Amino acid sequence: VQLQASGGGVVQPGGSLRLSCTASGFPFYSYSIAWFRQAPGNEREGVVCIDRNAIPTYKQDSVRGRFTVSRDNHANTAYLQLNNLRPEDTALYYCATERDLYCGRNSHPRYRGQGTQVTVSS
Repeated sequence: VQLQASGGGVVQPGGSLRLSCTASGFPFYSYSIAWFRQAPGNEREGVVCIDRNAIPTYKQDSVRGRFTVSRDNHANTAYLQLNNLRPEDTALYYCATERDLYCGRNSHPRYRGQGTQVTVSS
């Protein structure tokens, strides 16, 4: 299982980014994909999970209405659209998965990618 997140960068408050999670080594279409983030000095936190039917489960109320998760099974890629970014969204974002990942559970999947840095600053 390999996961690679990309698309991070430095944006001003109110800006947008689109993160991608490109996967290989497993049947992507049948796996749920979870997005996490971790800021320096903070514990990691779940952001959102998307199941194999493309149904999202948001883990943070603060991102509802601003972040949108999607997936393209033909491209073996999941996406996380970040809109109206705030300084507190600054973190390393990464995607994770495992077989039979259930989005309704607050656990950390076995496999994760290296992540992509999102920095929101004026």
